Amino acid sequence: MEVESSSHTKHANGGGRRHNSGGSDSKESSVERELNGEIQAVVLNGSGSNGLGLIKKPLPVGDDGRIKRKAKRLIQRQHSGSNGTVATLTNGSGPGSGGASGAAGSGGAAAAAGATGIIPQPGGYVVPHRRWKNSRRSRNLTRGRGLPKKGGAGGKGVWGLPGSEALAELYEDENDPNYDSECNDRNVELREVITETTPEEFFKLAEPIVLEYYEHGDTHEVALSFDEILQSPLREQITSILVEIAMDHKDSQREMTSVLISDLYGRVITGKDIEKGFNILLSNLPDLILDTPEAPIMLGNFMARAIADDCIPPKFVAKPEETLQLSEYAEQALRRADSLLHKQGWAHLDNVWGMGGPLRPVKTITKQMTLLLKEYISSRDVAEAHRCLRALEVPHYHHELVYEAIVMTLESLSQTTEEAMCELLKSLDLTCLVLPAGMEQGFIRAFDDMADIVLDVPLAYIILDRFVERCNRAGFLTDKIINNVPSRGRKRFVSEGDGGHVKPAIFPMRD
Repeated sequence: MEVESSSHTKHANGGGRRHNSGGSDSKESSVERELNGEIQAVVLNGSGSNGLGLIKKPLPVGDDGRIKRKAKRLIQRQHSGSNGTVATLTNGSGPGSGGASGAAGSGGAAAAAGATGIIPQPGGYVVPHRRWKNSRRSRNLTRGRGLPKKGGAGGKGVWGLPGSEALAELYEDENDPNYDSECNDRNVELREVITETTPEEFFKLAEPIVLEYYEHGDTHEVALSFDEILQSPLREQITSILVEIAMDHKDSQREMTSVLISDLYGRVITGKDIEKGFNILLSNLPDLILDTPEAPIMLGNFMARAIADDCIPPKFVAKPEETLQLSEYAEQALRRADSLLHKQGWAHLDNVWGMGGPLRPVKTITKQMTLLLKEYISSRDVAEAHRCLRALEVPHYHHELVYEAIVMTLESLSQTTEEAMCELLKSLDLTCLVLPAGMEQGFIRAFDDMADIVLDVPLAYIILDRFVERCNRAGFLTDKIINNVPSRGRKRFVSEGDGGHVKPAIFPMRD
């Protein structure tokens, strides 16, 4: 590229005296990066002693002096901080040193390009990697590793050290729109506050525990559950809640409740807590009798059973507290408990709720099922039969009901009874009161006893075939039942003393 003015030629003649050392190359390249927007390096086509070299040439802009002064200040600033020899930009030198200095300049330019990563373009322009003033690398290349200052946390317009957003802010600006004076007040002292549970809330928490106990019957699990939710002022509420829930259930659940009160005594609740619980129930009897008319009798049974289990002293019934205002129903409950305690011995109080469910003898349960079926045949009330079956609380013994229903059908010799029993068994199957396994077991038992039943009912096989066919059309018999239906006895056409001759179907009549 040719230079148009003689002043530019002077710069070309003195261009060989550049880059005397590797350190100066690095420093001068920083100047080129700083002034890249205003000063460009050009290649001058020199001849003779001038040679080739890269020099800085100010562009023909409006204020050339200002640019030169700025370049001079930057060069002086870098000279003052460097330890080695730094090459300076001069306006020109003698012609005798052009060749040597040109060669040295070319070698220095190549060395500077390798050290700083700036490679001259074919046209002669030096394009820096990026602007130096936007770089976060250290300005002093002679010291340090060239890493960002302060680990990336320093500098203007930066986000700070990575991960610092998770740290608590030491200073919070009150002018910040997100500033919350209540949360950020340093004078606030935070303390743990445990809210007290009201009796109504405690009843809602305790009711699922009691209902689950009626399913599994594990008193130890109930004690652990009460320890989690129980607070000291609410211990007296446990007895009242247990008895109040048991009043809405059957005698078997009331027996389980008495056992639970006895097991919780001394572990979760004390005798004083049980007495206070019964006093609460005595005062609430006018409200409890609205839902449970027999509430005074039940409460008297609970108090007598608690005394028999040594949970409360007998004087609780004999001499009630004078401060307690007793209603008519409360006095009735106390009289009931006192009458049970004055009988000879307390052993009978262990069965104060009777023997429920599987504790009863098998003959008693069978007799009750037979009465249930007879009552159903006379009334044809399916809902009442379901209620009585549930009251027996023997789901494992429902196959006996199916067996008794089949035997009663065979002995009745009536199609009306067959229709009624088929309707009852179908409803029991639809409501799942009798499971398919119980239904199969009842039919198989009847099939096995047909050899004895036919002695009393000669037409038993015919009636059984007709009843099974009717039930099959109703759609609640399984394939196992149908395949096991016994075949009725056949008439023998050959006897042992006839010599193997077949008897005629029609016997000749004698005259």
